[in-house]
Amino acid sequence: MTEGTRPGAGLLAGKIVLVVGGSTGIGADAARLFAEEGASVMLAARSRDVLADLTAELTEAGHDVAATAGDVSVAADVARFVDATLDRFGRLDGAFNNAGINQQGRLDDVSEDDFDRVMAVNVKGTWLCLREEIHAMRHSGGSIVNTSSIGGYRGNTGLGAYQATKHAVIGLTRTAAHDNGPLGIRVNAIAPGPTETPMLTAWRQNDPDAVAARLNAVPLRKAGTTTEVAEAAAWLLSDRAGQVSGVVLPVDGGLTA
Repeated sequence: MTEGTRPGAGLLAGKIVLVVGGSTGIGADAARLFAEEGASVMLAARSRDVLADLTAELTEAGHDVAATAGDVSVAADVARFVDATLDRFGRLDGAFNNAGINQQGRLDDVSEDDFDRVMAVNVKGTWLCLREEIHAMRHSGGSIVNTSSIGGYRGNTGLGAYQATKHAVIGLTRTAAHDNGPLGIRVNAIAPGPTETPMLTAWRQNDPDAVAARLNAVPLRKAGTTTEVAEAAAWLLSDRAGQVSGVVLPVDGGLTA
């Protein structure tokens, strides 16, 4: 167990949280943070090997963690993510829907296959997660956080298909918040700006000048870290955000201020 953390302590003490897209980047560091904050965590992602390594790491640190592998764009796999959580932990209190892929290129240059894939993962995948998680929380309430992007409410050259999906995630979030508030289910989204993830690394390699220009426009003059983004998600999942629903929280160093 992480030094300074004790059973029953932390922002998410006693919570059962599902992290979808929890194998690398923001998702992996969110899983680490949620566990350190007292949650029992179910990890879900495509890579069995990476999930196994992260599960072993967290288990060895004294945390209560399990994992299941699957594709977020496949309905049966997403249902299994939630069923595995219920089977292992008995209930679902919170979910962080973080699975997503990027798609670079102008809208008129993106292939139909690439467009369909990014939509399937980022939009259909988020909807499938919401559907199954809401079913599991219908009688007990809970909190759901979706990962959008600052690209979800602005435009940017060369990322049209990706940004369209992140606009859609915001629409799903706000609608789900309205639909399920009477059930005691809060639904929010985080909107990261430039963040040091494999996605940003790939963009930097492909177009370093564009990344440098973007970071220079950030008032804090730096990319965020995956842990900083995870901290925002943890707060939204916690009871300290008990009156917060339907919100899209920028985690962008002031870029959209």
